[in-house]
This record gives sequence, C-alpha cells and structure tokens, in this order.
Amino acid sequence: MAHEAHKKAAEHHTAAAEHHSKAAEHHEAGNHEQGHEHSAKAHEHSSEAHKHSTDAHAKSSAHAGK
Repeated sequence: MAHEAHKKAAEHHTAAAEHHSKAAEHHEAGNHEQGHEHSAKAHEHSSEAHKHSTDAHAKSSAHAGK
C-alpha cells in the first residue's frame, strides 16, 4: 500500500514540475493568462503529491512498527 502512495506522489510531483516549467515559458513569452493557468495546475498537483506523500509516510511508519 505504501508503495502505491509513493508512486502516486511521484506522478503528481512530475506533473507539478511540468506545469511549473510551462508556466515559466508562458510568463517569459508574456502570456500571463496561460502562465497563471499552469501555475494553478502545478499547485493542484503539488497538493495531491503532498497528500500522497503524507499517506505513504504514515503507511511506511505503521509497517515499520510491526
């Protein structure tokens, strides 16, 4: 179970990084509206990654205590 949570966290971290990169590209090009959209998506993925990371840590800690 912890493995799946770690995997989901990694997927969301990757997606967040991709959206951050796209946001930077759009901002540099002066397209701030799309930059803000990608920034918002990056934030959503970062929040999901944090949720899954916390879940993975809790499951790993519970397993280690056995």
